[in-house]
Amino acid sequence: MQSSAGSAAFVSAPGATEPRGWRPVMRLVRLPNLLLMGLCLLLVRACLLQASQQLLSASFGLLILASLCVAAAGYIINDYYDVKIDSINRPTRLVVGRVINRRHAMMAHLILTGMGVLVAGVLSPLLGLVHVGAALLLWGYSARFKRLPLVGNVSIATLTGALVLLPELQLRTGQSAVWVYALAAFLLTVVREVIKDVEDMRGDAAHKCLTLPIVWGVARTKWVAGFFLLNLLVLVGAASGQALFMTSDRGLGLWLAMAVLMPLLGLAWRLLRADRRLHFTTLSAWCKWIMLAGVLSMLWLVGGS
Repeated sequence: MQSSAGSAAFVSAPGATEPRGWRPVMRLVRLPNLLLMGLCLLLVRACLLQASQQLLSASFGLLILASLCVAAAGYIINDYYDVKIDSINRPTRLVVGRVINRRHAMMAHLILTGMGVLVAGVLSPLLGLVHVGAALLLWGYSARFKRLPLVGNVSIATLTGALVLLPELQLRTGQSAVWVYALAAFLLTVVREVIKDVEDMRGDAAHKCLTLPIVWGVARTKWVAGFFLLNLLVLVGAASGQALFMTSDRGLGLWLAMAVLMPLLGLAWRLLRADRRLHFTTLSAWCKWIMLAGVLSMLWLVGGS
């Protein structure tokens, strides 16, 4: 009864064509992305940091809760500021202002941000500061940074890399592998964010955003994405080669080579040939699958040294 009432209060819009209930809310907070973030945190803790026996600890559960609250709040404030742009770029997926009242969206953003920062601060002052910084950066990205060339792309990539580091900041194990994964997440996210800027050029240009493809053109922007992609290829190639030929982690090396490195090479080839919006939409989705494959590669490190 309470769930139904809460849903009705949060999801407004008389005459909206979108379905009522929690489905638009889940789309607003990007539920699949949140699930991937949670999976990433679990695998970093269990596999990279070799702390699987502590997965059910209350402190780690609170860390996941805090991180996902701040991330969800970031998605909400991003859509809050992008109502006009999304009405051009993604009219069929518009939630804020069409299905969910803008005032309710802002209230949800503030509540989730407050919860995330408070919970992280209870865990440790360092984690609290990291979550405050993440919340501020997400707000700055939504309000201003994403409309500037490369600044918004690097901002989101920095937050993605920081997510990978959170379990290490909590446990302080000194494991070096977590930093390699964080760097890979940073590089792949920059590539995807730049690709998304090309995909969203029409709406961005209509609202005078100064993203890379608008300032430099699509051809030069592809070279920028290619630069970060090249660095990622070198990093993944070195990691897979080391696992295959210099350690006993043959399974990890094969997974990285076949499930990450080969798709990255395909991504590079398709990026070189891409010249239509549909091409960049496909490339953006491809980046997500590569990210998932990279996260799952941590499973090969269970029981490793």
